[in-house]
Amino acid sequence: MKAVAIVIICLVLVIAGIYAVKVSNKSSDESTYLRIHIRANSNDTADQSVKYQVKENIVDFMTPALEGAKTKAEAMEILQNNIVAMKSVADATLAQNGYGYKSRVSLRKEEFPARTYGDLTLDSGVYDALIIELGSGEGDNWWCVVFPPLCFVSQDKDNVEYKSFFEELYHKITK
Repeated sequence: MKAVAIVIICLVLVIAGIYAVKVSNKSSDESTYLRIHIRANSNDTADQSVKYQVKENIVDFMTPALEGAKTKAEAMEILQNNIVAMKSVADATLAQNGYGYKSRVSLRKEEFPARTYGDLTLDSGVYDALIIELGSGEGDNWWCVVFPPLCFVSQDKDNVEYKSFFEELYHKITK
């Protein structure tokens, strides 16, 4: 009977430990990641299309500034210092495409559902985020992660070096 009680206590401790790690990881996700959401005016095809043009221009504009950010706090400071400039980029993109509405840009905490970006899944929760709303901001959004950088990284393909383990092994064997 004593052995059964010890086994039950051990199982309870293991389950509690697993739960504590999961809760700890969730709050860590929320404090680690800085998200970006660009919300279209509506789900109309034209509004969705201009949302992607705004996204391209914002990413192109902010990538050089964010490349030096080594912490989330640094990335947030860079974004905060560029809110007016990002609004100008978004508004100029809208105007160039014939849209009469403007954008709103803010850096704030906001609740998000769970989302997957490639191999990364972010749990639902409250995250720091750069929010860019186009017009009413009621349309579908484009989202990504600003920090750690998943969207705001240099796209310079000339500096990419591809390596193959098998090719290197072949060259070692045949030398």
